[in-house]
Amino acid sequence: MNGDDTKGGGQGAGTPPESDLSARLRRLETQIERKRPSAAPGTSARPRDTSRTPLGQAMTLSTEFVAGVIAGGILGWIADHLLGTKPWGMIVLLLLGCVAGFYNVMRASGFAGRGPSGARPGGSSGTGPGDETGAAPALEREKKGGSGHGGHD
Repeated sequence: MNGDDTKGGGQGAGTPPESDLSARLRRLETQIERKRPSAAPGTSARPRDTSRTPLGQAMTLSTEFVAGVIAGGILGWIADHLLGTKPWGMIVLLLLGCVAGFYNVMRASGFAGRGPSGARPGGSSGTGPGDETGAAPALEREKKGGSGHGGHD
């Protein structure tokens, strides 16, 4: 059924030899490689975060915060039950979860220096021209007297 069956009578006579198929496969692979754009891996003309919609970014930021608070609450509850420190483990770890949630929101929005995926592509620090992925570069433009709405500075 899939072309690999040689049990049927006479099917083996119409198929090309394996060496011809291998040569054809190599030829097709080289044609594909020639037609692909020659960009270095990990670099792109546009940062990844600019393709996000405002609603998508809001959902990401709220999820980052809620996840930190929930994780702190769960760890606090576990610590209280294991250590017998009710309610102090829950209070302390819930506050630490809030701090972690705030930090995650700042990191994801670009205020904390690194993006959600670690280091920025190309090793840039996020302050160069053309690297305007978050609100921090917009604030820097406003401090310098720019409008922050994509106009020329």
